[in-house]
Amino acid sequence: MSTFAIDANAVKASVNQGFFAPRSPSIGWTGSPGLARTLVVLSLAIVLVAGAAATSGAGDQIAPSLVSSNSYETVVVPSGATLWSVASAYSQGDLQAMVEQIRQANNLAGYEIGAGDRLRVPLR
Repeated sequence: MSTFAIDANAVKASVNQGFFAPRSPSIGWTGSPGLARTLVVLSLAIVLVAGAAATSGAGDQIAPSLVSSNSYETVVVPSGATLWSVASAYSQGDLQAMVEQIRQANNLAGYEIGAGDRLRVPLR
């Protein structure tokens, strides 16, 4: 008959190592948790930068077929003038369309202009 002896301390030590056991560097990611963490953080940073660029309008382009060949005249707004009075001086038809073209050409959020402002007025 053979005798088989088990060292209880050796079994307990190997069971208690759990996640703290030495890792083999030849098994892919398990040998380099720092590299995996770095790649995850780097990929999240790239996603955040791409999202910020998308919301800021970086990369927005207007198709060449949509660009109008308008020429503009720069006008200094006189005292007491309104956007409508400037538009009526240069409009040759639809006054509302001219007001909107002036707003678009000057990136105006509203209809307020002040004396001394420089406006680009589209000419057609």
